[in-house]
Amino acid sequence: MPSFDTVCDPNMVEVKNAVENTAKEIGTRFDFKGTAAAIEIKDKEITLTGDADFQLQQVMDILVAKLAKRNVDVRFLDKGDVQKMGGDKVKQVIKVRSGIESEHAKKIQKLIKESKLKVQAAIQGDVVRVTGTKRDDLQAAMAAVRKDMADLPLSFTNFRD
Repeated sequence: MPSFDTVCDPNMVEVKNAVENTAKEIGTRFDFKGTAAAIEIKDKEITLTGDADFQLQQVMDILVAKLAKRNVDVRFLDKGDVQKMGGDKVKQVIKVRSGIESEHAKKIQKLIKESKLKVQAAIQGDVVRVTGTKRDDLQAAMAAVRKDMADLPLSFTNFRD
């Protein structure tokens, strides 16, 4: 029976490379000399540090440009609040989204059910598996999910015939 998986997974190698390139650019840029501007990644959290909010925004702009160059969707990033550190330094933690949250998975399942296509959606952990009898129905389901869930960087994998 034909099926596919709807997933929300970034290419973590490319994200790590983009963070490292951003750190390299921060080290070489004249306007960051002698400041606390820095960026680092641990697991799926990116930490930006700087002297002020505007400096964090500059680092974030560089990171977004590097991610775009590496074809990583910026919608994978969940920005946290700017926190004050000791002295006059500030930091911001950005989480890298991975997997479909349960509320979004339920929304996708409901959307597919309401589309009146002859397909079924099943939530399997952080993946939504869609099965159907015809390939055309599956492709129509993909188009419907892409159209209505535009705020999530979804991709479709494991297409089986």
